[in-house]
Amino acid sequence: MLPPVIETERLVLRGHAAADLDACAAMWGDPDVVRHIGGVTQPRDRVWLKLLGYIGHWHALGYGYWVARERGTERFVGEVGLADFRRDLAPSFDGAPEAGWALASWAHGRGFATEAMRAVLAWGDEHLGVARTVCLIDAGHAASVRVAEKLGFRPWAETTMQGAPVRLFERPRP
Repeated sequence: MLPPVIETERLVLRGHAAADLDACAAMWGDPDVVRHIGGVTQPRDRVWLKLLGYIGHWHALGYGYWVARERGTERFVGEVGLADFRRDLAPSFDGAPEAGWALASWAHGRGFATEAMRAVLAWGDEHLGVARTVCLIDAGHAASVRVAEKLGFRPWAETTMQGAPVRLFERPRP
């Protein structure tokens, strides 16, 4: 399945393409972006594999991540979507799509994550037929917790991932 194009008031969400590598690599190479997403910048070759994985996710599962660009300017905003990363965590949330968002540092604090993820979740509610979606947030990332709460996610559990504390949130299908 090819990802649909979704337009919001300020954004265009579309599937990843090879031409997105430079913008994605710049974002994942920014310490401000990864501070609460593993804490380590990603080299270009690793971002390339991530990009290929996003493309493959749609083909394998019928859902995945989108590239978010600003309407009118086409400026790269970030990556948003739903995924099944097959995380080895306890408690497990296998079978529930995991919502996620990562934005270029220039886009932080402008409401883009909430706007994009509202559209993503609406698409998921309409097309996936799952009982709930989940998200995983670094325990110290207050901004992402606020986004999750605006989207209807509620705390569900706390655990660790790669030795770091994370909070799990869930959102029942409306």
